[in-house]
Amino acid sequence: MEAQKTQDNLMAAFAGESQANRKYLAFSKKAEAEGKGNAAKLFKAAADAETLHALKEFEVAGKIASTSDNLKSAIAGETHEFEKMYPGFIEIAQEEGNKEAVIAFMFAMKAEEAHARLYKKALEGLDETEEVFYYLCPICGNIELAVPGKCCVCGTPGEKFIQY
Repeated sequence: MEAQKTQDNLMAAFAGESQANRKYLAFSKKAEAEGKGNAAKLFKAAADAETLHALKEFEVAGKIASTSDNLKSAIAGETHEFEKMYPGFIEIAQEEGNKEAVIAFMFAMKAEEAHARLYKKALEGLDETEEVFYYLCPICGNIELAVPGKCCVCGTPGEKFIQY
């Protein structure tokens, strides 16, 4: 019983620290846009600290496996998001007339489908040694294997994509 409570607490802490990281990065971006450099740096440092906490809690919870198993987990998670989660979110946002949420959810849903495809491809070629580059759309989160003319999800010009 006690071990399960600790496991639940580790996962709750992981979720909270992960959300704090993203929240503080958003706050940092806003502070930077407002010319509040010191606040922006503090939010960025705190975001990085929250990441350290989240990663340690996830590790202690035993949630990091082999790369093959991690890829399978990522495929399952991304597939759930684009097949089940986002379609429901889009439907509700449409019913409520929240056009911005519909667009945000649509972009995410389409990008998650691309992510699942890329994870499958990475799993299939896990032992390949040739270096692969990935290109991220900074607007919708779509990832491509080559710089496109424009993003197939949101239309962002390919020259804005970030190489990994």
